[in-house]
Amino acid sequence: MCEQNEKKKVLSCIQPSGMLTLGNYLGALKNWVYMQNEFDCTFAVADLHAITVRQEPSKLRSQIYSTYALMLALGLDPNKSTLFIQSQVPEHSALSWILSCNTQFGEMARMTQFKDKSAKHADNINVGLFSYPVLMAADILLYKPDFVPVGADQKQHLEIARDIAERFNRIYGDVFTVPEAYIPKTGARVMSLQDPEKKMSKSDENANSWVAILDDRDTVIRKFKRAVTDSGSGIYLSDDKKGISNLMTIYGAVTGKSYDEITKEFEGKGYGDFKLAVGETVADELAPIKANYDKIISDKAELERLFREGAEKAEKVARKTYFKAMKKVGFLL
Repeated sequence: MCEQNEKKKVLSCIQPSGMLTLGNYLGALKNWVYMQNEFDCTFAVADLHAITVRQEPSKLRSQIYSTYALMLALGLDPNKSTLFIQSQVPEHSALSWILSCNTQFGEMARMTQFKDKSAKHADNINVGLFSYPVLMAADILLYKPDFVPVGADQKQHLEIARDIAERFNRIYGDVFTVPEAYIPKTGARVMSLQDPEKKMSKSDENANSWVAILDDRDTVIRKFKRAVTDSGSGIYLSDDKKGISNLMTIYGAVTGKSYDEITKEFEGKGYGDFKLAVGETVADELAPIKANYDKIISDKAELERLFREGAEKAEKVARKTYFKAMKKVGFLL
């Protein structure tokens, strides 16, 4: 195995936007635990991004604590990876300003998520909502990662970060590493349990459409029992069986079984049997995480010690990159 300083660098962040779902876990977070053994990883709670939508301060604070505790509960190890809270490293905001002055208005105007979020929050279309991809670029470029794990909805953000880095390096000289997208070997796009045409989301008004990582066992199983299936019978993958296909994706992501193996396992069984099996399997997977979380969140002093140490560790790296960018631009140090 390579020494730590020879490992490729990876960075990934997640917003503290409330209860994280099974979709977040199977799509990204589960892979983080595997990645920390293979890469030099930096993981952050991206709380600065959360305020592009107006937040209740006490609730936001609670969600930041909760998200950091959950990262630890998943098995992320502060001795292997850097785990920190974004707002506690001021270089993120500072570099964002420098990068904003090297980003074109038209580039931001073309970002599809700004259009989507503006439609959802028409009463608060703020400048931060427009320019947050530049902050996201700063989040990435400060740590000079070789790879950034991305889902389909984040590819555009990584591309703009790459464009900004290349432009800055071309004008001022070599400062930033231009990162590549990292597509995990495992990972699942989990859809709503009530509308498998839509991605699973905690913002869905129907609470039965999504499973939270911290849901208790009975709740998890109940939600899967109520999952939408399809007409006909048989457990197999098909575009015409989106409900069953979604459940197969979830079951496969948890068990490691292929679609063919799942079809064979449930041959001759009904949808009810399959939904119960998926629910029980997911509940078994999530139970240890919830138990770890309950223990971690109850020790606030230790939690605060860990995230302060994480911020100090992150800032040592971020400060070097930021000062180099400052000097290149022409500022006095």
